[in-house]
Amino acid sequence: MHRRTALHLLAATALPAALVACGDRKPAFNAVDVTGAEYARDFPLPDTEGKVRSIREFAGKVVVVFFGYTQCPDVCPTTLAEIAEARKLLGADGARVQAVFITVDPERDTPQLLKPYVANFGTDVIALRGTPEQTAAVAKDFKVFYKKVEGKTPGSYTMDHSAASFIYDPQGRLRLYARYGGGAQTLASDLRQLLAA
Repeated sequence: MHRRTALHLLAATALPAALVACGDRKPAFNAVDVTGAEYARDFPLPDTEGKVRSIREFAGKVVVVFFGYTQCPDVCPTTLAEIAEARKLLGADGARVQAVFITVDPERDTPQLLKPYVANFGTDVIALRGTPEQTAAVAKDFKVFYKKVEGKTPGSYTMDHSAASFIYDPQGRLRLYARYGGGAQTLASDLRQLLAA
């Protein structure tokens, strides 16, 4: 084979291969990509109506899970507000994002308190509340830390807890670990990529 023809042939076969490689680029997320993680597989806890919920029922949606408590002064309302704002930024696609709030304070966070609390951040936000034992088991599976910090009077305690969100793709797979305070724009960008995948 003539040398020039061989080079043309090589270039012709290499170019499509290079184009395929470019198309397979990994998405650049703002949050920590934990795709393939062996933890946080599900959150089998009852909602405010007593129905046990599961990641499987949200097929086709991106699910954002956050652990907190209703009397949290800053981290919890800030995070829930950012999720609500990110959904707005997505326009019509925001309806395909499901927020799930899991209380780490089932002692005080009754269903009657949780329901109106999460409604402040969207009428379809789901709040989950297990027994202390169920809560501990799910938190352990998610590698979430929480601890009661006694106050000056009985019942005035606070809860120290992990402040990150867990984000699942529309197939129900854990994909992202979003640290606290990233902002709604940053979150919306990641959610948009997962919805488009």
